[in-house]
Amino acid sequence: MLDPILLLPDFILIMTGFILCRYTAFKRPIWDAVERLVYWMLFPTLLFSSIVRSPLHPADAASLAGGGLIICLAGIAMATALRAWPGVNPLLHASGAQVAFRFNSYIALALAERLAGTPGVAWTAVLIALCVPLCNVGAVWSLARHGGHSLWRELISNPLIIGTVAGLTVKLIGLPLPWWFQESVHRIGQAALPLGLLAVGAGLRLTGLTAAPGLATALLVIRHAALPVLALPLGHWLGLSLPEHTLLVAFAALPTASSGYVLAVRMGGNGPFVAGLITVSTLLGMASVPLWVAALGWFR
Repeated sequence: MLDPILLLPDFILIMTGFILCRYTAFKRPIWDAVERLVYWMLFPTLLFSSIVRSPLHPADAASLAGGGLIICLAGIAMATALRAWPGVNPLLHASGAQVAFRFNSYIALALAERLAGTPGVAWTAVLIALCVPLCNVGAVWSLARHGGHSLWRELISNPLIIGTVAGLTVKLIGLPLPWWFQESVHRIGQAALPLGLLAVGAGLRLTGLTAAPGLATALLVIRHAALPVLALPLGHWLGLSLPEHTLLVAFAALPTASSGYVLAVRMGGNGPFVAGLITVSTLLGMASVPLWVAALGWFR
């Protein structure tokens, strides 16, 4: 059984970001710039480098990727079903539904490296390549009635998808890259995880949840309990190895995507409600990911 204490350094980085943003001169405008740098340059570079440098072929992650897609589809279905609950505010549901199925890619890659090393990062990059578009479709579709934005433009301009598709293309066609280019790209990508986790912590805030506490609870239960429960038998059914099954369970228990707030505000949703959900989800993830990883040891 893998030791959940391996995840502690990543969550310490998150709390360090929170402290730096709240109690030092490194205030919110600095972290806005950091988030843009990580999202538009460092993180896509990390995905590209991880795929190109990995000895794995993308097909090697097919079963794990299939499991990730099933997890995301289940989350979308459960979140959508909540709209039928009596008294659910349609705008709050459209804004917050994404929290139940979207995932924090920064934390996903940091955990992948700790749980399964370099191969784990490459596997997770393939997971992200397939699941980010699916989750974005679910999130944008949910908010579409409140804004006039193009779903396809949102998807094809996503830097995470661009970086991953570029890496997969180079890998599949066997394009030789000079060593100095690979090493430079690798070093740039290495900055993504620590800065990304610090930025997640800097964005923590508790506001807006009083607007619909019941809906908020249901969405968080899906994200941190229902999906990990599904991942336990699913990995066994797919015949995943222990490292792959561990990544699938951790993936299912991840905190939600911190970019959900930006999407909700940009498309006319309720920003404070989503910000509160993201904060609670991130804090819950500090407990839920280690607990579900430990539970996998008993399950197998």
